[in-house]
Amino acid sequence: MKTRDLLSLFLFIAISVSGFTQNNFNTNNVKWMKDWTNFSPNKTNYADYEEQLPNIIDRDTYLRSDIIYFISGNVYVTNDATLTIQEGTLIKADTDQTTNLIITRGSKLIADGTKSAPIVFTSNKSSNSRKSGDWGGITIIGSGKANTIEGEGIIKGKFNPLYTIFGGNNIDEETTVLRYIRIEYAGKSTNGLSLYALGNSSVVENIMVSYSSDDSFEWHGGSSTSKNLISYKANDDDFDFTQGYRGELINIVAVKHPYITSNNGSYAIEVDGYNKKIGFDNTKILSSIDITGATLISLVDESNYTHTRAAISINNLGELYINNSSISGFSDVVQLDKTFSTLGMIETAFKLDNSFFNVHKEGVITHNDIKNSTFNLLKYNRFTKSFKQPEEIFSAPLDKTNPDFSLKNSLNNYMVVQ
Repeated sequence: MKTRDLLSLFLFIAISVSGFTQNNFNTNNVKWMKDWTNFSPNKTNYADYEEQLPNIIDRDTYLRSDIIYFISGNVYVTNDATLTIQEGTLIKADTDQTTNLIITRGSKLIADGTKSAPIVFTSNKSSNSRKSGDWGGITIIGSGKANTIEGEGIIKGKFNPLYTIFGGNNIDEETTVLRYIRIEYAGKSTNGLSLYALGNSSVVENIMVSYSSDDSFEWHGGSSTSKNLISYKANDDDFDFTQGYRGELINIVAVKHPYITSNNGSYAIEVDGYNKKIGFDNTKILSSIDITGATLISLVDESNYTHTRAAISINNLGELYINNSSISGFSDVVQLDKTFSTLGMIETAFKLDNSFFNVHKEGVITHNDIKNSTFNLLKYNRFTKSFKQPEEIFSAPLDKTNPDFSLKNSLNNYMVVQ
């Protein structure tokens, strides 16, 4: 494979430097992924559904795990109602028409699965016939803050306008409780999981979105903390943030394939400080995200690695701090758009600490011909001198049943950007 000629850009050192050793670098222990995930969902035989949910749920409703449910068309939870789903429950979605579950502002979804009994949302098709975009996805609408001009906004998609307003001033709202959930084959005209203006008391933990034909996860405003999230082979972005989202993510995994992508390309992480189509109030905050323990992988090989893009895209003055993470299989670590017109703005927008990367180009892409010192953004992080395939880097990344995305070798085997 291509060897990157970075000697003119970096001074390489192959020994540990003070404050950056194997002992204080967490190599992304991914044991939290065990026992509740499914990396081959098309092979799973799900039983037929037994009960169809109504398209309007306007009173508190409890779904039991001993019944398999079916949703068809857009199902709205309204009137401040709470939809509670028992652990181990299976919900199948109609594929003959666009089907979504929408939790409207003021209402609530409590889907509290467990490691041994996750909650599953999936396509109603039989095994070996499911595909990306079989159904829409889950949209949760909160009353937290967004940086739109009015402080409110309208969710994306063709939905009943009575139920599409998001945002407000209830920053402490517990908009939802989501634990141990799998969302499979979603993304038809919306995302696998769309989170609008969640309050900071919300719980979003141990969620896997696989084979979404749009983004897997998308945040619009809000200030919640999420952890243990997996995006597997999405067509579009894996983790997308916009409209003033400010929060923290802990332990995320994005697994991409170079031939599974959208027409405009896709990224493991995309950050937009604001939505440029509708503008924003410049007295309000821009999107700013802290991520600890990310594993971002493109499953490339000798024949297709040149099809990849940067792992991360930052636009419209967004900000991202990422640490204790691994980035592998992409052309570059990060791409920044033309709104970042000076080196100082770039250094404010993106910080990478205590991390590892394996890319086949220079590492940083800017759009204003800012070249001098931009590679200091990657300083003190570990990297491969030549581009490596995933099985050379990770323990078992190609295992179709129980992949292991922990680093295979000690970080002392890799160089440090100095």
